[in-house]
Formats: sequence, structure tokens, C-alpha cells
Amino acid sequence: MSTLVGAPPTPNSTPSTAAVNPRPFRLVRHSLALAKRSLIKTWRTPEALIDVTLQPALFLVIFVYIFGGAVAGSTHDYLQFLLPGILAQTIATGAIAIGVNLNTDIAKGIFDRFRSLPVPRSAPLVGAVLGDVVRYVIVTVSTLAIGYLMGFRIHTDPFRAIAGCVLAVLFALCLSWLPVWVSMKVRTPGAVQGLMFALIMPLSFGSNVFVDTDTLPGWMQAFVKVNPMTHLVASVRGLFLGTPLDAHVWWTLAWCAGFVAMFMPMALRAYRKKV
Repeated sequence: MSTLVGAPPTPNSTPSTAAVNPRPFRLVRHSLALAKRSLIKTWRTPEALIDVTLQPALFLVIFVYIFGGAVAGSTHDYLQFLLPGILAQTIATGAIAIGVNLNTDIAKGIFDRFRSLPVPRSAPLVGAVLGDVVRYVIVTVSTLAIGYLMGFRIHTDPFRAIAGCVLAVLFALCLSWLPVWVSMKVRTPGAVQGLMFALIMPLSFGSNVFVDTDTLPGWMQAFVKVNPMTHLVASVRGLFLGTPLDAHVWWTLAWCAGFVAMFMPMALRAYRKKV
């Protein structure tokens, strides 16, 4: 018997594309594909990793051997104190590169090509942020490696040490939405770099990275105690060295959530207007 026109589909009919490929799944799939593109780009230009490999080594050598004796009375003691701070500082400044790279890609018209593809509008930005995970892992490994060569040692267990590394990488991932937003608002890569350094440097030096908070002037301590870098550094020190954690980990996680909640929507909105 011939099939009647307009008859309902049989149970064996193939489901629609929308049913098997909902929007959240498409966003994740395309974001991971674009993250892979970012990783390939990094692999082909290894010189772009100088800031996350050479910079922590330079900071450790300079500050430990030049200032360590004067600040802590011992270069070894100062190395134990300084390394978690240098890790936090370097991983935060490393997030600036994503803003510079995105602004460069937009100027070259690469995002115009993305716009012509059948991908969610937010996928290029989400993919770029996810692709930068490798940079943050590299800066963590390189900082610990040079630190161990200089005599640094972790005083806690491997679980807490890994937790400290993961927390630092998570902080950088969430903070990276700030330079992403800045890259959508300014015109040149140089402007992104200059503006981000002007924002990150006060957070790095106005914190407990290089000295204890108690040694700073009273008016500065008020800023240092609410500085997100202070909470991150105190968290990493506690997880690496066994110093008191207090509520620093929770404050760090709260700052991470705040960065994403504030700057991710702003970056996506600015991206839609720009491209």
C-alpha cells in the first residue's frame, strides 16, 4: 500500500538536527574547535610564550638574589615566601596576551570570517579563553621548575599543591575576561597592552606578593586586604607551604565568579557590536 500524503512520520524517522544538536551543545563544540585553533597557533609561534617562561625566571632570580637578603635576611627564606607570589603575578600578567591577540585578529579581519561561519556568536571569544589554558599551565610549571632549581620546596602534600596550581589557573581564566573586554573597546593591540598593564601592575605590587601586608603603611593595608591578588597569593602560600588559609580560598573563588559575572557579558556585548 502506498504511503498517504501528509501521514505522520513513523517512529523510525530520523530526528531533526535541532533535536540532536541543541544550542548549548553547539556552543561547547564550536568553542572547543576554536580553542584548538588557538592552541595550534601557539604551538606554531613558540616565541609568544616568552612572557610565561622567561618572565617568572627573571623575577625570581632578580628579587631573590638582590632583595632577598635585605627583605627576609636569607635568600632561601625569601624564595619560599616569594615564589607563590611570583606565580600569581605572572599568571595574572600572562592573561594580558589574550586581549592583545584578539585585538590583532579583529584588525586583520579574522573575526569577519568567523561571523560568516555557522557558529554561535560567542564561540570565538569562549574558544580563545579556553585555548589560553595551556599558557597558564606552562607558566605554573615553569615557575615551579625554576623555583625548585633555586631551592624552593613544597611543604604540604601533593593534593594541596595541585589544588594551589589549579586555583591559580582558574583565577587567570576568569580574570582573562577583563582583557577580552578591553580588546573589544580599544583600537590597537598596543592600547590593550598599555591599559592592562596599568590595571594589573597596581594589583600586583599593591599586594602581599613581595612583602607581608603588616609591613606596609596603614593606608595601603586597607587596599591590600581587599585586593584579589592578595587573596590568591595567600591561598597559594597556604596550599604550598601550610600557612593559615583562613577564608582566602573562598575570597579567591568569589573574585573569580565576580570577574566572570561582570566582564564576560560585557565582553560578549561589545563583541557583537564590534563585529
